[in-house]
Amino acid sequence: MHRIKAVFISAFLTALVAASVVSAWQWLHGPRGSPWIGTLIAAAAPLLFFAKVFIVPTPRTSANLWWMPALGGAGAIVAFAIAGAGLPVLVALAVGVLLPLVYVFWYSRFDSRPVGPLGLGHPLPDFTLTGLDGRTLHSTELTARPALWVFYRGNWCPFCMAQIREIAAQYRELAARGTDILLVSPQPQSHTQDLAQRFDVPMRFFTDHDNQAAGILGIVAEGGLPLGMQVLGYDSDVPLPTVFITAAGGKIVYCDLTENYRVRPEPAEFRRALTAAGLIRQGAP
Repeated sequence: MHRIKAVFISAFLTALVAASVVSAWQWLHGPRGSPWIGTLIAAAAPLLFFAKVFIVPTPRTSANLWWMPALGGAGAIVAFAIAGAGLPVLVALAVGVLLPLVYVFWYSRFDSRPVGPLGLGHPLPDFTLTGLDGRTLHSTELTARPALWVFYRGNWCPFCMAQIREIAAQYRELAARGTDILLVSPQPQSHTQDLAQRFDVPMRFFTDHDNQAAGILGIVAEGGLPLGMQVLGYDSDVPLPTVFITAAGGKIVYCDLTENYRVRPEPAEFRRALTAAGLIRQGAP
């Protein structure tokens, strides 16, 4: 299923760009009152959404994004009102309504994710990760203190990047309470080094070669990388976005297995979990 989704998202983005370019050309060079203006409205709505999440850090959106197919439908109505049924209306309905609905209610959502080894109270399984310095560390070496673990898909994912930026803004507050922040991805080491250099806080970045750790934790999306991203050095298999907290010693005290990649937990949720687990005091500085 993840492989089908990888093809879909690449095809969806390609269709949006193509429909926007063609409809803009037809509108600008066609007769006055061209129905392609409606098609342009329908295609531009989802295209601008993707442009926004890539340009403006956006760690979460509403789950259903009803405005997107609504604007697509409005564009189709405009095209129909100008020229009646025809190709502009069909294209508007396809790229502005049908494909956005598929994106929102199928592509964005994961099947129900079993907790597996990440169940509350379970000890963190033993696995290895590679640090930016090339050293291999066992998970048991990373649990001397409470830790917030973030498994992210890679630099290519705008929601993952926005989530990491948001956590970085909370770093000093969490560090002051004795909590480490550990960021894990299977992406090439060079990509992770580039990402680490964007932040002026010493969060710890790790590479999960071949998704070995993610596999042990049961959070791998086989073939989940959008089709075509492989040319940038990314592996086709990616982890499902996952955040969990371990107490000193490795006991899991919090886990977020989001079922929608566009909806990530709020940072305040991490503090509440640390407080509930007794790892920090309520009202601690």
